[in-house]
Amino acid sequence: MGFLKGLVAVSVALACTPFLAPTALSDAAFTGIDGDGYAAGWTAAVDGPQPYNGVAPDLAVPITMDDGTVLKADIIHPAQNGRMADGRRPVVLQMQGYGKLPMLVGQAVLSAADGLGIKQPLENWVGSLNLPGVALDGIFDITRQADAGAIEAALQDWKLANAGYTLVQVDIRGTGTSGGVWQTFGDREKQDIAEVIDWITQQPWSDGNVGTMGISFTAISALEATDRMPPGLKSVFAYEGSGDIFGDIAGTGGGIGAGFLVPWLLGVNALKMIPDITSILVGKFDPAQQLQWLKDRIADPLTLVDMVVNGYTATSVDQLTARTKQLVDPNSPLRKGLKADVTHIRVPTFMVGAWFDIFGTTPTDTFNAIPLPEDQKKLIMGDGYHLGSGVAGFGHPGMPPRLDVLQRAWFDHWLRGIDNGIDRYTPLVVKQQGGGWTDAPEFPRSEAVYRRLYFDDIPSGTSPGSRYDGGLSENSRQAAVNDLTVAPGLASLCSRDAARITAGATSIIQACTGDSRIWETEGLTFTSGPVATPTTISGPINVHLNVVEDAADGYWVTTVNDVAPNGDSQEIATGQLVASVRQIDEDASKKSPNGDYTEPHYFLDLAKREQTIPGVPVTLDVAVTPIDAVLQPGHRLRIDVYASNFPKGLPPMIILADSGLKPQHLRLDPDAPSWANVPVIGSIPD
Repeated sequence: MGFLKGLVAVSVALACTPFLAPTALSDAAFTGIDGDGYAAGWTAAVDGPQPYNGVAPDLAVPITMDDGTVLKADIIHPAQNGRMADGRRPVVLQMQGYGKLPMLVGQAVLSAADGLGIKQPLENWVGSLNLPGVALDGIFDITRQADAGAIEAALQDWKLANAGYTLVQVDIRGTGTSGGVWQTFGDREKQDIAEVIDWITQQPWSDGNVGTMGISFTAISALEATDRMPPGLKSVFAYEGSGDIFGDIAGTGGGIGAGFLVPWLLGVNALKMIPDITSILVGKFDPAQQLQWLKDRIADPLTLVDMVVNGYTATSVDQLTARTKQLVDPNSPLRKGLKADVTHIRVPTFMVGAWFDIFGTTPTDTFNAIPLPEDQKKLIMGDGYHLGSGVAGFGHPGMPPRLDVLQRAWFDHWLRGIDNGIDRYTPLVVKQQGGGWTDAPEFPRSEAVYRRLYFDDIPSGTSPGSRYDGGLSENSRQAAVNDLTVAPGLASLCSRDAARITAGATSIIQACTGDSRIWETEGLTFTSGPVATPTTISGPINVHLNVVEDAADGYWVTTVNDVAPNGDSQEIATGQLVASVRQIDEDASKKSPNGDYTEPHYFLDLAKREQTIPGVPVTLDVAVTPIDAVLQPGHRLRIDVYASNFPKGLPPMIILADSGLKPQHLRLDPDAPSWANVPVIGSIPD
């Protein structure tokens, strides 16, 4: 505890001053992306003097659930001159899955650096680094986000305590120091969060107003908190969360996101084995509780790992365990738990995501589905990865405010009732791929019109290194049947798909993430003519393929690319589908006015699986991730088709065994064409 007290002791000492009032704006309008006249007040509220000059930690606090399971919490109270503040205050809750001890240390170090006056200069210096031409330019795309407030927004910065909030970190059931078995977003976990919120509202230091926040795992939990609609929950700030984990990553189109899921599961299971060191340091060690914790860990040391192993070793349905079958049963509690019911979100919710985040498929759908007016829901979508979401420049002139500034303003308004104007911040802020940051009145943009773009075998002359260089046009130009062959390979290791599933770790290699031509050596490419004016693509995309398999199954991957005049082929969207799980849930799917799918949703149900017959054509509708992008003059649109995308997608062994990893064939047939349904503002030339 002495170490923690030492870190806390160097927290910034700031005088008590009143909150700054925002500059008034018209009641009829939302602000621009930079917050207009309100932003200065939001920033001053974070960077200026605070009501409290320290924190008073209450660590390793047990919270007992209705089934007797004990969850452990760390509580950080505001303090003045070393004494815990009196009175009741709003609470910011983070349900932690990686263990609250690492979070506590990170918070203390951040606070210590701030107290020493080195945090901001260091973040500014790291954010200014840029050494173009060193072949690893992607490193600086990550480091340039250092001064964007993302670290503070993710860590539950103690500055929130200095501002008068009580901060609560709770280890999720079965993780960290909490007892029980990890539910992986299941029904019991949602109940736990509701009970924790109810417990908070009954404490003498709580004023009954609770906000949830988090990043990634904890952001998912922040959204989960809305499921039971506990009366104390008043606001959510979710950074890089997901409303549909199965659709985003766990089983996208039948291709498991093994490149992230496997190391993630191993990491969470390893961290949950760290004993409650904090309780020993603060004199709260309870032998009975710790013994039960140990029994719980021994009972389930590797949550879900057995299912992954079974999924990648079983070659037939008979070899799948009952637990594994839950993943391929959409009605199982496990599958249902992986998707949040966003219609239960009834409290103001601010989300931050990115087009190529591992959870980048669903944020726009989640935003649209939340049944709240736009002054109570906001979404920022960057053009980046899980490492920062591409928020470089936030807080600089003409850019959105820093994330910690937006988070603080959001909580100030909805938890404390301060009329600071954050409700008037533009509801939807997007970084257009190929363009700049912009506010979008809606997504997809209403001006976008869905158009079929047909594949053909007329060479575009722009992709000499690909397995096949075809054309892409609004008019079907295919004259005769032509089967094009593509085979599984490993060139996808050098791709933007790989960067997506590794949370952006491989994005440092610009030759792979900034240009798909290495991956395209294993793919079929279909390229349009160059656009003459800036052309916007806005919305989800469907790629309709007529395919022929040489085996009982296959795996198809499509990407949408922006091709520059110099030949660089930048991936801007991606999709994948196992041929045997092509059955579409019509009730959940969306179509354009012409009847073509824009957003097909699959049952992904083992009971509905339909193997392919070698040599017999089948049609697949491949859902491609939603985008908002701009093709600049001279740029072309390209659709790539592949037979694999490891490590982003790796179908289970049953699929791989049925496919035999044999070559696959895309059939170009004038009577049954292949095409992409693309939402365009303008026209794509032949």
